[in-house]
Amino acid sequence: MKSINFSVKSRPRESADRLIRRFIKKAKKEKIVEKFRERQRYEKPSVRKKLKSKKAQRQRERDAAKLKKRQKRNNRN
Repeated sequence: MKSINFSVKSRPRESADRLIRRFIKKAKKEKIVEKFRERQRYEKPSVRKKLKSKKAQRQRERDAAKLKKRQKRNNRN
């Protein structure tokens, strides 16, 4: 497991709230919390593969729906 350490340095005249918000945003971008939750329990490779394919299928369906919606909107104009 690769250790991910990062820091956020305070900018001049930056409030603590804004600094914390930047830290949280950076943590989400690095997907630190998601990785931690995934690694809390062991997941068999076959289960991981199934979940990955389901996620990909769901994404393809969303993309197709977005494309269909966009084409429908363009046809109206």
